[in-house]
Amino acid sequence: MREKKPFLILSFSSTTQAMAVEKFCGERQLPGRLIPVPKEITAGCGLAWKAQPEQEETLTRALEEAGIRWQEKRVLDLWN
Repeated sequence: MREKKPFLILSFSSTTQAMAVEKFCGERQLPGRLIPVPKEITAGCGLAWKAQPEQEETLTRALEEAGIRWQEKRVLDLWN
């Protein structure tokens, strides 16, 4: 049986922000991927960035330094 695992989720208030994170992380080979927002949280655009919880500091520091903001940051148990 599949088990849920904890993941870091960053949600965004606009699709533009979400797409900027996808491009930024791809160019810098930062961990994670764009997903639909999990039902446990809300976001204006319906997109979120999913990464391993242990990558939170590296990821959020890089985004902050680039001036990229997110709406909400949480660790949730999700399917892999």
